Amino acid sequence: MSDDKIYDLFVIGGGINGAGIARDASGRGLSVALAEAGDLGGATSSASTKLFHGGLRYLEFFEFGLVKSALKEREVLLKAMPHISWPMRFVLPYAPDMRFDSDTPTSRLLRVVMPWIEKGRRPAWLVRLGLFLYDNLGGREILPGTKTLDLTTASEGKGLKSRFKMAYEYSDCWVEDSRLVMLNARDAEARGATILTRCAVQEATRDGDTWRIETEKGTYRAKALVNAGGPWVADILTGVMRQNSQHNIRLVRGSHIVTKRLYDHDKAYFFQGTDGRIIFAIPYEQDFTLIGTTDAEHTDADTKPAITDEERDYLCAFASEYFEKPVTQEDVVWTYSGVRPLYDDGASSATAATRDYVLALDENGPPVLSVFGGKITTYRKLAEKALAKMGLGDAWTAGVALPGGDFKVVEVGSLTSKLVAEYPFLDQKWAARLIRAYGTEAWDVLGDAKSAEDLGPAFGATLTGAELKWMMTHEYAVAGDDALWRRTKLGLRLSAEERTAVDDWMKENAA
Repeated sequence: MSDDKIYDLFVIGGGINGAGIARDASGRGLSVALAEAGDLGGATSSASTKLFHGGLRYLEFFEFGLVKSALKEREVLLKAMPHISWPMRFVLPYAPDMRFDSDTPTSRLLRVVMPWIEKGRRPAWLVRLGLFLYDNLGGREILPGTKTLDLTTASEGKGLKSRFKMAYEYSDCWVEDSRLVMLNARDAEARGATILTRCAVQEATRDGDTWRIETEKGTYRAKALVNAGGPWVADILTGVMRQNSQHNIRLVRGSHIVTKRLYDHDKAYFFQGTDGRIIFAIPYEQDFTLIGTTDAEHTDADTKPAITDEERDYLCAFASEYFEKPVTQEDVVWTYSGVRPLYDDGASSATAATRDYVLALDENGPPVLSVFGGKITTYRKLAEKALAKMGLGDAWTAGVALPGGDFKVVEVGSLTSKLVAEYPFLDQKWAARLIRAYGTEAWDVLGDAKSAEDLGPAFGATLTGAELKWMMTHEYAVAGDDALWRRTKLGLRLSAEERTAVDDWMKENAA
């Protein structure tokens, strides 16, 4: 097919940056089309550590501007999506005898101005200074500040090694990353955008004052182009568009493990490693713990990222330095990996490479803007800056709710109770899952059902045909993996046979 319409903007890439730009542009009154080769958020944007955070460790690399921008964004985003994002407290255990093989700008400066501090030490006052900056760089209205914990008496110390007597507790936010991408695309479509999934762009060429874009689903024309290809941004420039670029991407694989639940409270841990790196241990899907991430060079964007045995063992050993009971391979129930397309700033290691982004605008004819790098917390500001750089309309997205997010953070509990009251066949856990996924749209998912049987086939773990139908008709889900690993994480709770049944049902009901 061929679309004779000339769009104001055509976006290549349906990760968080592409979806965010499409949403923002649509809300500015622009006609927008977005093409994604696979599922929305199917690569990097569904494989993050799932945090809206400033990046505490980036302070050691003097990335103050990036951290400040991200910290300011946390609460802006939290207010717009209280169903898929919520505050979380992080516990940073500290022991005076901890040593770190850290070669950061901060550690080098410390050795110069305070040579009496032993190499490899990160003094308590330095950690507290970093947390003071973290509390105050971006300002806070909702999130509480840092406090000190006595791990010998606090519940957060239970299960940790006895050498950790104290800890610092600070705030960041959790986010359901792949649902964030999908909701941005949905909101873009609601504002008039055309969203094309499973639609690879094969060629994009300048043709007079427009771009001619050849895709698997037809030919499109646009006045301007955005290349938000993530790990493939350079390949799209050179292969699809036949352009050269002075900017490069550094592909870094981040791998995570999910284990059986390792502790009983709802706070996350921030662990510092002797190699200078950090990992998180985070409560995950009620019954699990998420541990990550690694930083490993990844040579080819087309090679599907997968955790190596060495990465798995590294994460288990890292966490075991803190937990009293060792974390072993037998504890791991699932793993996932993603490729972070970091801007190549020439850093000596993947860990030291900047997490900031570069927006490259080529106006040699109809314009094209390419996005290099970025992080999930700053996606909305990136979209604003991208469109400002192209001179397209006025910013509007700050605080504007995503679909289902038209309520306040503190109302999650009351919404859950209301859902149970109106649909008595739900138990509290089932209702809470629906509110966390769909917010105020949970009522639309359930419709006029009077019993669980009215929701269609039951596939296990409270997943029903009605919910799958909602994902297929409203959330671009096509296959079982879309529903079980990106729109939800119910794949963790279903057997192989049950997962196959979900995929088969979706294929049978695709029409």
